[in-house]
Amino acid sequence: QVQLVESGGGLVQAGGSLRLSCAASGRTFNAMGWFRQAPGKEREFVAAISWGGTITSYADSVKGRFTISRDNTKNTEYLQMNSLKPEDTAVYYCAAGSSMATIGSRSNYWGQGTQVTISS
Repeated sequence: QVQLVESGGGLVQAGGSLRLSCAASGRTFNAMGWFRQAPGKEREFVAAISWGGTITSYADSVKGRFTISRDNTKNTEYLQMNSLKPEDTAVYYCAAGSSMATIGSRSNYWGQGTQVTISS
């Protein structure tokens, strides 16, 4: 059974940092990524990473503040979030799939989400 389990969410003040983790089990994935959904808004792309970590992609809103990485020995991806802003408040979801081109599609596997709340 394939599962993605996120952890690391929480409540921090603006300017602070959080590190999210997503542990996959049941299979490995060529591409992994993070998405987020704020109340009343659609789910949006945050970042994605290829199998070897040599290719990464970020939403403009998080470039320079967030860093995506992965440890294939642990079948886990991470999202280091620095200089957090209140507008980063959302439920963050892990996604995993067969390619960077299709990350976030319905064919992906998804985690259950972890809440990130940034206070001003």
